[in-house]
Amino acid sequence: MAERRRDAEFTEYVTTRSAWLRKVAYLLCGDWHRADDLVQSAVTKLYIHWGRTGGVANIDGYARTVLVNTFLAEQRTSWTRRVLLRSVAEDAVTESADVDGSLDLRAALAALPPRQRATVVLRYYCDLSVEQTAEVLNCSPGNVKSQTSRGLDALRRQLFDARPLSAPAPEGAQP
Repeated sequence: MAERRRDAEFTEYVTTRSAWLRKVAYLLCGDWHRADDLVQSAVTKLYIHWGRTGGVANIDGYARTVLVNTFLAEQRTSWTRRVLLRSVAEDAVTESADVDGSLDLRAALAALPPRQRATVVLRYYCDLSVEQTAEVLNCSPGNVKSQTSRGLDALRRQLFDARPLSAPAPEGAQP
């Protein structure tokens, strides 16, 4: 009977939070199909350890940690270095009015190294503090700050360099 209750709780949690997990996974990896695979792997791990969540105050945080750790572990395997999983025709579903800007941001985010991407996503999409991000990534707050700073600098460089030639130059810029 306890096992049925456990399975029902797990099913309810995954049903209600899968869209959110998929969005976080997409922001980490930049590909909807790979995001689905990451979520599936993370949900499988979450199910195996679902009994541990009884003592966890923030189940979303626990699930997010499992997802991020799954992503980072996948980045360390040689298989992901040999196989590019992005398709030629990227899924471009967006709610933003600035479609081009959104696509540029996604491309710049995908170009970041995995740890920098993870810190930027956790800090600015998941709205975690430096300390919470450090806990999720199992590193020091100083490491989170430096990875976030480097990631944001790289995003700014990539987005500024991606500005079309026809766009007006910023005020005071030399031609």
